[in-house]
Amino acid sequence: MKCNVGKTEQVIRISIGTIIILIGIYYKSWWGLIGSAPIITGAIRYCPVSAILGVSTCKQTTRS
Repeated sequence: MKCNVGKTEQVIRISIGTIIILIGIYYKSWWGLIGSAPIITGAIRYCPVSAILGVSTCKQTTRS
Protein backbone atom coordinates (compact mmCIF):
# COMPACT_ATOMS: atom_id res chain seq x y z
CA MET A 1 0.00 0.00 0.00
CA LYS A 2 1.24 3.42 -0.91
CA CYS A 3 1.22 6.10 1.79
CA ASN A 4 -1.55 8.66 1.29
CA VAL A 5 -1.84 10.03 4.85
CA GLY A 6 0.70 12.66 5.88
CA LYS A 7 2.19 13.11 9.35
CA THR A 8 -0.14 15.99 10.34
CA GLU A 9 -3.21 14.13 9.13
CA GLN A 10 -1.98 11.03 10.95
CA VAL A 11 -1.91 12.88 14.27
CA ILE A 12 -5.34 14.40 13.60
CA ARG A 13 -6.88 11.03 12.68
CA ILE A 14 -5.51 9.27 15.75
CA SER A 15 -6.62 12.13 18.01
CA ILE A 16 -10.14 12.24 16.58
CA GLY A 17 -10.43 8.46 16.73
CA THR A 18 -9.39 8.47 20.38
CA ILE A 19 -11.92 11.20 21.19
CA ILE A 20 -14.72 9.27 19.44
CA ILE A 21 -13.87 6.11 21.39
CA LEU A 22 -13.76 8.00 24.69
CA ILE A 23 -17.14 9.60 23.97
CA GLY A 24 -18.52 6.14 23.16
CA ILE A 25 -17.19 4.81 26.46
CA TYR A 26 -18.58 7.79 28.38
CA TYR A 27 -22.07 7.35 26.91
CA LYS A 28 -21.79 3.53 26.99
CA SER A 29 -22.55 3.34 23.28
CA TRP A 30 -21.26 0.92 20.67
CA TRP A 31 -21.02 3.88 18.28
CA GLY A 32 -17.65 4.58 19.90
CA LEU A 33 -16.23 1.71 17.84
CA ILE A 34 -16.39 4.00 14.81
CA GLY A 35 -13.35 5.71 16.33
CA SER A 36 -11.24 2.68 15.47
CA ALA A 37 -11.39 3.51 11.74
CA PRO A 38 -9.48 6.81 11.93
CA ILE A 39 -7.01 5.26 14.39
CA ILE A 40 -6.27 2.35 12.05
CA THR A 41 -5.96 4.54 8.94
CA GLY A 42 -3.73 6.94 10.87
CA ALA A 43 -1.54 4.15 12.21
CA ILE A 44 -0.97 2.48 8.83
CA ARG A 45 -0.92 5.85 6.99
CA TYR A 46 -3.23 4.57 4.27
CA CYS A 47 -6.88 5.47 3.71
CA PRO A 48 -8.82 3.54 1.04
CA VAL A 49 -11.37 6.37 0.65
CA SER A 50 -8.60 8.89 -0.04
CA ALA A 51 -7.08 6.44 -2.53
CA ILE A 52 -10.39 6.14 -4.40
CA LEU A 53 -10.75 9.93 -4.48
CA GLY A 54 -7.12 10.38 -5.54
CA VAL A 55 -6.26 12.49 -2.47
CA SER A 56 -2.86 12.26 -0.81
CA THR A 57 -1.36 14.38 1.95
CA CYS A 58 1.77 12.23 2.18
CA LYS A 59 4.93 13.94 1.01
CA GLN A 60 6.61 12.04 -1.76
CA THR A 61 10.32 11.55 -1.27
CA THR A 62 12.64 10.77 -4.11
CA ARG A 63 15.61 8.49 -3.70
CA SER A 64 18.89 9.15 -5.44
